[in-house]
Amino acid sequence: FPVLVYIHGGYWQCLSKDESGFAAPPLVSQGVAVVAVGYDTAPKGHMDAMVLQVRRSLAFLVRRYSGIRGLYLCGHSAGAHLAAMVLSTDWTEYGVVPDIKGAVLVSGVYNLEPILHTYVNDALNMSWEVAQRNSPMLCIPPAAPASCEVLVAVAQHDSPEFRRQSQEYGQALRAAGWSVSLLDLAGVDHFDIIEKLSEESYVLTQVGKKLPSAL
Repeated sequence: FPVLVYIHGGYWQCLSKDESGFAAPPLVSQGVAVVAVGYDTAPKGHMDAMVLQVRRSLAFLVRRYSGIRGLYLCGHSAGAHLAAMVLSTDWTEYGVVPDIKGAVLVSGVYNLEPILHTYVNDALNMSWEVAQRNSPMLCIPPAAPASCEVLVAVAQHDSPEFRRQSQEYGQALRAAGWSVSLLDLAGVDHFDIIEKLSEESYVLTQVGKKLPSAL
């Protein structure tokens, strides 16, 4: 069975996996298992730990469930950042290599340096070095996996910074040889772009429902 791993947003300091089940019903009905992943949000958690926890979650899934037939990542906002960091993982450190077939990155942050100068960093307390090593834009693997497709989605009414980072990260992945599609969704903002995943007819829901036939 294919598994979609959902990673929640919330500026790395709010929300949890407990609020992340809204996307499950339309996907489960199509034979896709949905796993909501949690992580220690700030100020309890720090950026290095959050990235490590999400990577360990995928390694655990692969070891625990031998019937997985392709993993797909879906993250929103801070969750898209964490999903993108998963794509940059050196799995030799974890003893398993998850078969990641695709990633849907929704309204994400891919360069953390601008956050250092905003109120968001009050809780995160990131240094420049932490921001650098946890910025997906700065750690794109040089060897793109042939079987992984990445969809970078952004909302029409996202802020200019979200839109800029999505465009630049998608282009950087493509330049490194990754299979990337960019999707600019009209009529939605930073929040309902992901909340609409509960709707059967929504374009991103349709992407998820195609997973069983893609395997």
